[in-house]
Amino acid sequence: MSMFTMPSLGADMEEGKLTEWLVKPGDRLARGDIVAVVETQKGAIEIEIFEAGEVAQLIAAPGQTLPVGAPLARIRKLGEEDAEVPEPTPAKAIKTPEPASASIPPEPVAPRPAAEPAAELAPKKPAPPVRWTVDHAEPAPGQGALASPAAKARAAEALLELAALTGSGPGGAVLLSDVEAHVKAALAAQAAPPEPTEKPAAKGKPGLNMAEMRRAIAAAMSRSKREIPHYYLSHRIDLQTAQDWLTITNVERSPDKRLLMGALLIRATVRALAKVPELNGRFEGEDYAPSEDIHCGIAVAMRGGGLIAPAIMEAQDKGLDPTMDAIRDLVARTRTGRLRNSEVTRGTITISSLGESGVDALFGVIYPPQVALVGFGRPRVDAIVRAGAVGARVCVTVTLAADHRVSDGRRGAVFLAEIDLLLQEPERL
Repeated sequence: MSMFTMPSLGADMEEGKLTEWLVKPGDRLARGDIVAVVETQKGAIEIEIFEAGEVAQLIAAPGQTLPVGAPLARIRKLGEEDAEVPEPTPAKAIKTPEPASASIPPEPVAPRPAAEPAAELAPKKPAPPVRWTVDHAEPAPGQGALASPAAKARAAEALLELAALTGSGPGGAVLLSDVEAHVKAALAAQAAPPEPTEKPAAKGKPGLNMAEMRRAIAAAMSRSKREIPHYYLSHRIDLQTAQDWLTITNVERSPDKRLLMGALLIRATVRALAKVPELNGRFEGEDYAPSEDIHCGIAVAMRGGGLIAPAIMEAQDKGLDPTMDAIRDLVARTRTGRLRNSEVTRGTITISSLGESGVDALFGVIYPPQVALVGFGRPRVDAIVRAGAVGARVCVTVTLAADHRVSDGRRGAVFLAEIDLLLQEPERL
C-alpha cells in the first residue's frame, strides 16, 4: 500500500486545490493514468500517477486546498491484500472552502457530489439555493460542452449546465472564468444590493488568477537569481539555408501540416545537447543530476499576460514533424488549462523566443531546478560576408543562460556553435 500525495507542480509551489477526482475506489491504475485535477497559481493541471495499482481510498475531497505532500489517496499494489496502514498525519494549514475536521476519516471517501452552490461566493445574508439558468442560450444537443477540467468542476458545484454557457476559450471552450462570471452575476442579481461595494477584479487570462501567477513567477525568478550563478553567451546564426529549405518543404503541404521555423530551432537545440549533455539536467538540493531524456520546455506566453513553460517530453526521440505537432498540442492545451503534471515539473532545459515581438535578442533567467535556458530573437535580414562578398541573408541571434556550477563558457560556446552547424543542414534535423 502506498500513499498518493499532493505533488509539487512548480519550483515554489506550496499548496494546490484539488478540484476533481477522475477515479474512484476500486479503479485499476496504469502508470501515466490521469487521476485528478489540481488548480495551482498557473491554472488547472491534470495529475498523473507513476505506479500501477488500484485505488484503495480517496482521502482528500474536491474543493480542499492542501499543502504539497499532503495525502490525497491510498493506492494498493496489484495483487496486494489489505493490510494495516498507519493513518496519515493530518496536513498542517489545510484550508477548505467550508469548516471541516482536520483529521483524516478512517473510511474510504468517494468524491462528494456537488449538491449545493459554493458557500464562499454566497452573499453574507442567507439565501435559498438557486439553480442557475441562462436566458439567452438553448441547451446544446449531445453530450456536454467543451470545457476545461476546472470549469467542469466549478459548474457541477454551482449546478450549472455547461452546454448553456458561452465559452471564451479557443474553439468556444468554457473556462473557469466563464463559470465564475455567471455565478457572480446570478448572485448579484439575487442579492440586488443598492450600491456595489466592491470593484470588479482586474481582467487577465480567462481561468487564471493573474495576481497569483505573477507571484509564482516572481518567486521562481527571485530564487533563480539568488541561487544560480548565471553566465550568458550570444551568437548570430545564418538562417538563410534553413529558411530556403523550409519554404520549399512547405510548398505542397496543407496549412495544418506546414513546419514553422520554431520547430527547426527546437530540434537543433535538442540535437546539440548530445555534444554538451551537461546542459540537460536538474540541480536539486546540493547535487546536479544529468538527464538521459531531454524534456524540452517551451515558454508559452498567455494572451492575458503571464508565462508557462510546459515540456515536450522525450524530445530527443521526435523528428521535425512530431516536434511541430507537439508544439501545436502544448500551446493549445496550455491556453485551455489541460496540461499534465509531468509536463510542468520534469523539464530539463527551456527554450524561449520573443521573435514575434520584434526583439533581436533574449537573455533569459534559468527556471530552477534546470541549469540552462536558450533564447531566440527575431529572424531578420542582415548583411553577411560570404566568400569575400557582402550579401543580405536571414539571421537570428541565439543566447544561452547557463549555470556556472555545472558548465563554463567554453562548453556553452561549443553548444551554440553546434546549434549553428545543425541549422546549416536542416534536412538532417
